[in-house]
Amino acid sequence: MPMTEDEPQQVKLHRNLSVWEAIGISLALMAPSMAASINPQGTATTVGRAVPVAFALAFVGVLLVAYTFVRLTQRFHHSGSVYGFVGATLGPRAGVISGWALAGTYIFYAVTTAMAGGRFAAGFLDSTGIWKTAATWPGFLLGALGLVLILWLAIRPARGGTRVLLIAEGVTVALILIVVVIVFAKLAGHSGPGKLGLTASAFSLPSGTPLSTIFLGVVFGFLSFAGFEAASTLGEETRQPTRDIPRAILGVAIFGGIYFVVVTAVESMGFGTSAKGVQAFIASPSLIGDLGTAYVSSWIGNIITLGAMISAFSCALACVVGAARLIFALGRDGVLPGKLGEVSATRRTPTFSTIGVVIAAYVIIAFTWAVLRSDPFTLFLEAGTIGTLILLVVYVLATIGMVRLVFFSGQTEVPRWQIAIPVLGIIVLGYTLFRNIYPFPVGSAWWGPGTAIAWLVIGVVGAFVLPGAARAGWMLMQAEGLAGANADAGQPAGAATT
Repeated sequence: MPMTEDEPQQVKLHRNLSVWEAIGISLALMAPSMAASINPQGTATTVGRAVPVAFALAFVGVLLVAYTFVRLTQRFHHSGSVYGFVGATLGPRAGVISGWALAGTYIFYAVTTAMAGGRFAAGFLDSTGIWKTAATWPGFLLGALGLVLILWLAIRPARGGTRVLLIAEGVTVALILIVVVIVFAKLAGHSGPGKLGLTASAFSLPSGTPLSTIFLGVVFGFLSFAGFEAASTLGEETRQPTRDIPRAILGVAIFGGIYFVVVTAVESMGFGTSAKGVQAFIASPSLIGDLGTAYVSSWIGNIITLGAMISAFSCALACVVGAARLIFALGRDGVLPGKLGEVSATRRTPTFSTIGVVIAAYVIIAFTWAVLRSDPFTLFLEAGTIGTLILLVVYVLATIGMVRLVFFSGQTEVPRWQIAIPVLGIIVLGYTLFRNIYPFPVGSAWWGPGTAIAWLVIGVVGAFVLPGAARAGWMLMQAEGLAGANADAGQPAGAATT
């Protein structure tokens, strides 16, 4: 229904982003330089030297999921990402659950990356002699201070922020690749520390390790890739979304897969695949930084650590931007308070939802620091596990919705055999989830899956209790880029045009 002259016109997001800026948000949220410097340590705690095997398996899973997002973003462009996609294919309540879940993933990832940034910052200050301390609290402090800058950047127009993210990440990744090439060459010539060499043992599980254990380590592989789909949240801010968003998603996924498998293999061999080498690998404050120091010189190791810090905070910024768009979409459609669905008339960004996301991250950090008396690295691991487990559920829902839309809507435009791709994806995602929650962890290890389950339960209850969730179908129809839902009958969309 068109607006009358007396009705205020709703301020919309500014459609001014190119494919490179869409790539910037996905690349920054995936944060390849930060991820390569810390995430493999989580994998090594479960699979030892076989880190690249877990990352290779995660790469396969991500490619299968990328197929889902490419197909969906070819038809839909919505700031709520899976909230819009799943809502249009499986119904509004499923969309609300997906949107809430992905927002949770990004919020917990904002905490994870802020803690990684704080840890790298503390390590850099310590190694350069600027601030030497053995305490862990500087990681919390520096991570929290980083969030202040992140908030300021996040409420500014997305165009400038995404360009900063792309440039910062690109420079750091280039430095990492240079170090990786040097380390590889020295390993090949047995001219590095300890005369270590290239070995295939990095691609095999340690003796006595069950094959199923690899799926525990795969969680941190998915954590490293997570965010490749973040460009989907910029569907209402990209000039040619149905062309540029799929390209950004698939391109970042392929780059990340090749990059992580190669880098983790060199890291494993660079530290050594023996039990002693794996122990040093896990204890390293900055994997690539330490390799740079050992195989090149201390100055390049410090630069890499500084770059990893920038990457971590850039990733936190991307997480905040992504979460804010999801919260904005839920607020705009009446699921969450309407204030969260407002766009700043001057900045053309969702300011209130952005502030809400950052406050939520601060609450998690403060609770861990002041109440649980934990340390930044433990919070990094736990928040990363929580976010990844929630994300796997989101991927499954999005994949089911895509299968229904593409293969069972009566408008199939792709070869029928391609249904095998999402089915394989669901199998990989499902088994990874199963292996990480059964048997249910005991002791402090229950925090990760326990919190993830609680977050999802809140989303499910809210989707059936909140009045706004039932009305979301109407809003999904009216939202820019979505069409085809029979809101009167409450039926999900079978097709959409853009």
